[in-house]
Amino acid sequence: MILGVWLERNIRTVDDVLALLDGLFAPEADRWTAQAGDWWDSFYADRSREVPFFVAKPDENLAGYVERGLLPPGQALDVGCGPGRNAIFLARNGFDVDAVDVSATAIAWAAERADGLGIRFRHGDAFATTGTYDLIYDSGCFHHLPPHRRISYLALLDRALKPGGHFALTCFTAEEGTTTPDAGLYRQASLSGGVGYRPDDLRWIFQDLTEVELRRMTDEPGESPLFGRSFLWTALFRKG
Repeated sequence: MILGVWLERNIRTVDDVLALLDGLFAPEADRWTAQAGDWWDSFYADRSREVPFFVAKPDENLAGYVERGLLPPGQALDVGCGPGRNAIFLARNGFDVDAVDVSATAIAWAAERADGLGIRFRHGDAFATTGTYDLIYDSGCFHHLPPHRRISYLALLDRALKPGGHFALTCFTAEEGTTTPDAGLYRQASLSGGVGYRPDDLRWIFQDLTEVELRRMTDEPGESPLFGRSFLWTALFRKG
């Protein structure tokens, strides 16, 4: 707005372009934008639902990284933390943890679970994070982002991950998520529930980081203390 006049030419910055592209995916954008957490609030409202990641168990790959000494304790950020199962695991293993999610309902549930652990839970936009971290962990957020928001995601890693720090990711395989090419996602204006990736996709996207490990998640039985589903990739990268 200039002197009360609405501008029809409203693209001036990269953020303007990203916001425009966000709008192409409405109302599906309700699943990932910080301003529209209502979809996820509804998703997390019924805690008794049979949702695999509602369990109070950490990812098997994350537990393995810690057990093998690949991730020494330090400052950690859990991106899209949901009910907090991985943030809680990290805090119990000596990490100083920040955890963020677009759903206020998920954050409230996570804070109840983590009572006394000192985790700093925040309801909001992970891309607005200002701290720096030895570990950035993402279990299930990345595959819900439209292609143009990978730019925001990589900017977060560049800004917030300390030199020598680690980025660990759990995301859909091409068998679980959509295989529609990026251009096709814009034509259909939908992510079809989540984007599926191949190993070479992930290596290309995160090529500025050093790959430590990339594999399928191991299926874990119901009685296991760990969460694991083979329709997910697990990846660990190091900065520098």
